[in-house]
Amino acid sequence: MSDRESGDDLGQAQRQLMPPPEEELATKVLQIQSKRFYLDVKQNRRGRFIKVAEVGPAGRKSRLLLAMSTALELRDHLTSFSEIYASLGPPNPDNLPEDGKLKSEVMIKENRRYYLDLKENSRGRFLRISQTIARGGPRSQVAVPAQGMIEFRDALTDLLEEFGTEDDMSYGFKGELPEARHMRIENKNFYFDIGQNSRGIYMRISEVKSNFRTAITIPEKSWGRFRDIFSEYVEKLKELSEKPAEEGK
Repeated sequence: MSDRESGDDLGQAQRQLMPPPEEELATKVLQIQSKRFYLDVKQNRRGRFIKVAEVGPAGRKSRLLLAMSTALELRDHLTSFSEIYASLGPPNPDNLPEDGKLKSEVMIKENRRYYLDLKENSRGRFLRISQTIARGGPRSQVAVPAQGMIEFRDALTDLLEEFGTEDDMSYGFKGELPEARHMRIENKNFYFDIGQNSRGIYMRISEVKSNFRTAITIPEKSWGRFRDIFSEYVEKLKELSEKPAEEGK
């Protein structure tokens, strides 16, 4: 085998070991007490997932990865944990649980385990979400202040409603979706992305500035109506702009 062939084989093996490229589809940012949480919907060739990142006051980051179906299960657990938290009386620093735990649950997804622990210590009550991998590896975790569990749950719900709960995206349409488009107007960037979830095909239009991002999602069945409304406005403004010139003749 030549050196070139050996190098090609090595490069191919390295590419296979590298994680697939990721595309970021949406982000939600939550400020809960002194912590900031980022909920990112991402997509690679294996499917969609949610990355949860916790950023503490000192800038320290912790991350979790959730399959969409796991995020749905977590969302449901957050409801029950919130109900238990609401039923508790005021914290009593002199009467803390022996291990600090008020309620615990476990979620299992393929080779990952997630441990949910509603805990109480001298600083207050919080939900600790820990992720472990069956084959070993570092344990990762985030801690959500108990007062923010409802806000965290609602943010997950919004993302699941928009992007669905399927992990492998094996939906009805099997063709190749149109490529993304980009348009810049003055200091704004607009991105047009075509995607698909369990409810069908959609278009996401994102407006991005240096420190600002917002987006709307339009179901494919409504594209024709949106096009007609835009066309009506274009024609109407064209008529209005030409009318003064005609009146001056």
